[in-house]
Amino acid sequence: MHIAILTFEGFNELDSLIALGVLNRIKKPGWRVSLAGPSASVTSMNGVTVKLGASLADACAAEAVIVGSGIRTREIAADPAILSALRLDPSRQLIGAQCSGTLLLAKLGLLGAVPACTDLTTKPWVQDAGIEVLNQPFFAAGNVATAGGCLASPYLAAWIIARTEGLQAAADALHYVAPVGEKEAYVERAMNNIAPYLETSPS
Repeated sequence: MHIAILTFEGFNELDSLIALGVLNRIKKPGWRVSLAGPSASVTSMNGVTVKLGASLADACAAEAVIVGSGIRTREIAADPAILSALRLDPSRQLIGAQCSGTLLLAKLGLLGAVPACTDLTTKPWVQDAGIEVLNQPFFAAGNVATAGGCLASPYLAAWIIARTEGLQAAADALHYVAPVGEKEAYVERAMNNIAPYLETSPS
């Protein structure tokens, strides 16, 4: 199971790295989580440079993909080379997007008439792309999910874990990262946000 987190120049650390941390709570052979992008390394919106472990082609072949956000997403979503390289397919992949990553899904035509979640800054751009934006942190339809707000990134990670490893594995991963003294309440809230969208099994 390979999960690729698309991480571009100017990325938001909270989106990519929190999802990376939660997803890596799964410890089993074959489970791999990578930061993926079009270059060998990228620098975040706050100046943190990270090496990427996967390419865009690797992401297209992965079983699950999360599209992270950042301050250059509008440029990326208008880049024909990037768009043509991202051959994502919800018929064979779980696909999630965080904040401005939702705009990239819209530009790729992966949302269709389905509503989506995003952050408040990106909201008007996603609406301009013809997508209804919901006032909630998480939404999924079939194999495509979106989340709005940096701290909604654990919901995307938990959704992928729940879809592939089961509800208990998702709850356990969230429990590990949740604040001490708030763990049960945090896990309950998070699971309540993703549970309505777990009716279907991964293809």
